[in-house]
Amino acid sequence: MAVVSIIFQIGGSLGLFLYGMKVLGDGIQQSAGDRLQRTLGFMTGSRTSAVFTGLAVTAVIQSSSATTVMLVSFVNAGILTLQQAIGVIMGANIGTTVTIWIVSLVGFSLKISKMALPAIGIGFLMRHIKWKHQESGNIVLGFGLLFMGLDFLTKSMPHISAENLYFMRNLQGNSVILVSALIGLVLTVLVHSSSASTAIVLTMSFYSIVDYRQASAMILGANIGTTIDAVLAAIGTRTTARRTALVHVLFNVIGVAWALLLFNPFVRLVAFITPDVSITPDGSLTGDITNYLAMFHTTFNVLNTILFFPFVRQFAKLVSVLIKDTDVEEESGKYHFSIKITGIREAPEFYIVRVEKEIRDMAGIVFAMYGEVRGSLTIKELEAANGMVQRLSQKTDYVSAMREELTGFLMHLSRRHIHKRALTDISLLLRIISDLKDMATDCYSMGNIVQTSVRKNRTFEKAEVDALLPYMGQVHEFLAFVNDNLGGKLTEEQSGFAYKLEDAIDISRNALRKLGRKRIEEGGNVKTELLFIDLVRRIEKLGDYCYSISKSLSRMKSARIQKAN
Repeated sequence: MAVVSIIFQIGGSLGLFLYGMKVLGDGIQQSAGDRLQRTLGFMTGSRTSAVFTGLAVTAVIQSSSATTVMLVSFVNAGILTLQQAIGVIMGANIGTTVTIWIVSLVGFSLKISKMALPAIGIGFLMRHIKWKHQESGNIVLGFGLLFMGLDFLTKSMPHISAENLYFMRNLQGNSVILVSALIGLVLTVLVHSSSASTAIVLTMSFYSIVDYRQASAMILGANIGTTIDAVLAAIGTRTTARRTALVHVLFNVIGVAWALLLFNPFVRLVAFITPDVSITPDGSLTGDITNYLAMFHTTFNVLNTILFFPFVRQFAKLVSVLIKDTDVEEESGKYHFSIKITGIREAPEFYIVRVEKEIRDMAGIVFAMYGEVRGSLTIKELEAANGMVQRLSQKTDYVSAMREELTGFLMHLSRRHIHKRALTDISLLLRIISDLKDMATDCYSMGNIVQTSVRKNRTFEKAEVDALLPYMGQVHEFLAFVNDNLGGKLTEEQSGFAYKLEDAIDISRNALRKLGRKRIEEGGNVKTELLFIDLVRRIEKLGDYCYSISKSLSRMKSARIQKAN
């Protein structure tokens, strides 16, 4: 019964520790998640900046798994290249060592139980008081729960002795090291957190349940186990995303392999560079073992990054050979949104960045459709008009499928535990998606107008085309403006520019309507002029949709400014 009690105590302590990490991570991502994710997406221009980006993001959100899962999705979306991803993975491995330093420096040197309860109380109050830093309460609460879990864990471990690890008693030499590494790997896979498993290892070493060699090997095994989340996130994704997950696995496995081969000199090197720590002639460690293990974890990941850093391009070629390109374009032209809500590590706000990329693609299709309609005004042959309409019809169906899938995804996302700022963004993104779909429909309708004019021999005269082209050019400029700014947030100056474009389009519409009615009064072909007026009306509607999207982008910016202040 005593053994069962100890198991439950350790399990409960670990659960509290993990929950504290989750609350902490969610709080950080809700407070600055969109900025962190955009940093991950756009501050990776060079190999060096990619490493530092991965380091910084992981150090803040306290989870290399969360960073790599986001990374797999960004690569899957085409936001990052494979080589950029490799640099971020290297940095993420270094960034994850921040947690073990916090546990080492705070968890065993201070009475963390005295810090935990006040942090939980303060964090709870911060969460429930309506003020601008309300979500910061999750961060404080998360730290409190994390420290309380660690406190319970340290109180549970003294009941275990090295004698309880009976299966390791008869192992000699390198066998102990290999088994310890395997234990670290399995433990990390089970708890889905290298931070939690290393906290357990530190606690076990602090109470002399395992020695420094066994603990070091367990930390190496944990570095392999932490890749499981990236592997799970890559299931069902594109080739580049699967290659990214393989990079994470190979990077850590190869690193652990050389560390195990050079295990004895490596642990001596770490002991040498760790202050107030040394290895005696009989092979025992003197000094603070938790600081040693934190230094071991950091040194391993830094050295591994230094070794691989010059060979990023070669590493990318290797995984490209190991995972062949199996992506096949669907001949049916049907749209499929390739991302799923996995529930692994990332906060729901992360997915908004991914959806915005799809919306930019959607806008690009609408922009191309309008360009085709704009160039069709001079078509005289029915076959060419029919081909144009058929292409527009296919693109309209594709955009409609995009709207259906993205809308369903965002609605599902909105029902999860998500920050109200993200809910506002989701509402505005749904409106933008609807506007883009309506724009595609109107482009198709304009194509039908041109087709009708050709089929019934009511093509527009040169004077009419010359009058339409500047007007269509104004809408083309507005479409380009929207296309360039999707995924960003409009400034006050940009919002003013959008208003001026909308006003100019309305003025041109009124002038062209008067021109059409005047030609009817002067004896022009009534049916042709009615087609002309209908075309003018639908072109103006595109300008209305562009202005609606611009207002949505401005509101998304305002929501973030209000939050920041």
